[in-house]
Amino acid sequence: MQPLIFDVKRYAINDGPGIRMTVFTKGCPLSCAWCHNPESISPRPQKLYTADKCIGCNTCVEACPENACVLTPQGIVTDPELCKLCGICADVCPTKATEISGRTMSKEEIMEKIEKERVFFDQSGGGVTFSGGEPLQHADFLIELLDECGERGIHRTVDTTGLAKTKTLLEVAKRTDHFLYDLKTMDSVKHKKWTGVPNEQILANLKTLSATGATINIRIPLVKGVNADEENIRQTAAFVAGLDGEKKKVNLLPYHNIAARKYQKLGGEYNPGKLQEPSEDEQEESVAIFAEYGIEAIIGG
Repeated sequence: MQPLIFDVKRYAINDGPGIRMTVFTKGCPLSCAWCHNPESISPRPQKLYTADKCIGCNTCVEACPENACVLTPQGIVTDPELCKLCGICADVCPTKATEISGRTMSKEEIMEKIEKERVFFDQSGGGVTFSGGEPLQHADFLIELLDECGERGIHRTVDTTGLAKTKTLLEVAKRTDHFLYDLKTMDSVKHKKWTGVPNEQILANLKTLSATGATINIRIPLVKGVNADEENIRQTAAFVAGLDGEKKKVNLLPYHNIAARKYQKLGGEYNPGKLQEPSEDEQEESVAIFAEYGIEAIIGG
């Protein structure tokens, strides 16, 4: 089944080496409490609504073939039982207050967008990054794109949670120049609490991938109350230091609550519980712990 694409980001500078284009697929096996792209979790189309963009023109109400949209004093309210996610309301909205997240794009359509960025790739040593959601959930389509990029000499990065069949990961690895691999927390019980899934397969896949000699950057969302404590950082550093191949670089990504607005657009509420951004001292302490294990860790990236 062809995946839905929810974003194509030009001039991305934090998704691999150089200047890149990042293609985001919908659908993820994890549901992280801090996810900053909540629209990436569901593999299905979703309607987003930004109330402060709405001018109350009633255009979407009049255009909706299912009579699913109603203008209220609080803005447009959509009846989920009636809405077919046809996207007509988004098409006619003059201010883009209503949007549909997720649409199909052919391989040719994606490659056409990628080719337009070639000059930036060539000048900066960049390329294309496939992210999500989880791109490994759409392995057949991903492999087609990776093969096409490889034939055209375009650098390929895959940003992954690592939760996939090992066979799938290894097939993708044959066609990938660089991986961005997420680690959340080493304790599997905590991992399931905060992401919805245990981490045994994720850790095993990272060991297997490292043994192939793949180039890998480890990315860790650093969340106070989840994984920023010294015990977890030391366990993570020891695990990363023990991986085969070249020493892995680690990007520590401090938690922020910027996703709250996206949850509102989806009609939900952002409830991070006790999640907090670690202090600058705590961030630097984490960097220092990784250094003790011979691992270069940087904040951001």
